[in-house]
Amino acid sequence: MALINAGNRSKTRKTDTTPSPQPTKTLETLLEELDSDDVGLRRRAARDLADFPEAVPALCLRVATETALSVRTVLFTALIRMRSPSVVAGLVPYLRSEDAGLRNAVIEALQDMPEEVAPVMDELLADPDNDARIFAVNILSALPHANAPHWLVQVIDTDPHVNVCAAAVDCLAEVGDIAAVPHLENLSRRFADHPFMQFAVTTAIRRINGE
Repeated sequence: MALINAGNRSKTRKTDTTPSPQPTKTLETLLEELDSDDVGLRRRAARDLADFPEAVPALCLRVATETALSVRTVLFTALIRMRSPSVVAGLVPYLRSEDAGLRNAVIEALQDMPEEVAPVMDELLADPDNDARIFAVNILSALPHANAPHWLVQVIDTDPHVNVCAAAVDCLAEVGDIAAVPHLENLSRRFADHPFMQFAVTTAIRRINGE
């Protein structure tokens, strides 16, 4: 019988398949990539910049100029993840934007950071521009904050513009409670010459009462 030379046996080499760690990109590199012509590169940069609080101003500026919806979505996701007063300050000016898509994205993003938005809500509701106040009311429509009904009642008690109050009535129909009913009734009397307001108030009261 032939002897097998152990030294001639082929040895199976184990290949290390663990990927080499990629070098961490610097803030400067990611900001440069955020301006790249490559959509994928911009998207990855927007995602990675969520780890850099100092990138908030750049991300807020970028949401207004970004043309790719997928990148804009990641930009807002990063900003929501970074939620802070500086994020709110960077996004609030876009409530005046003529770009409805941008404006709606900002409203939705702000709704996801109730504690950060709360300190500026009184200021937003006092904006001299009627449309800006309506957009502030829209934030309250889905803001998970205990004071949301209070702010809406404040609007219908004090705002002079019928459309702003109508927006608040619609929101109160969804989030208001029985305590809002006397304020709604006062609003109905305040705008007695606006039939659509009478209808809106009646509908809101019925919904609050569970009718």
